[in-house]
Amino acid sequence: MTGLFQLASVFAMLSLLAVGGGSAVLPEMQMQLKQHFDFSQTQFVHAYSVGQLAPGPNMLAVIIMGEMIDGIIGALIVALAFFIPSSILCLYAGRLWIRIGDTPWRHSLQQALEPISIGLMCSGVYTIAKESLVNWQSCAIALVVGLLLLKTKINPVLIILGAGFIAYAGAAIK
Repeated sequence: MTGLFQLASVFAMLSLLAVGGGSAVLPEMQMQLKQHFDFSQTQFVHAYSVGQLAPGPNMLAVIIMGEMIDGIIGALIVALAFFIPSSILCLYAGRLWIRIGDTPWRHSLQQALEPISIGLMCSGVYTIAKESLVNWQSCAIALVVGLLLLKTKINPVLIILGAGFIAYAGAAIK
């Protein structure tokens, strides 16, 4: 399998597994990137973190990962492979969802998918946290950011930039 075809295959598969959103496949994505492209956990966390600052879908980080693996062509391949399959699936699933209406089968499926989605998203958080929360300072920043996001209406970008500045200042002092 050529590198670009493998890149497209990995991200197309991840696209179709992303039940609950792109964050749900972070553990599998990290494993696939490490296995097929020698992409380290640190690179993964850095790409994901930068992707969170970009406007638009929170999974724009995959484009950064594609660029890190194979340049601009890699970024383009990953963008197409990650976003097109799930978009097509959503289009047809949405039509089916409307057609089956208010049936017991739909309610059962929805009740099953909700906890599965939450579990997958929690595993995504763990994948990022285990590399990022390495000392009491990073844990404190994460806790404060989480509380600010939950309890205030401050723009998340400002909170992220502020936390980044605090972390940078703390590292510069050492």
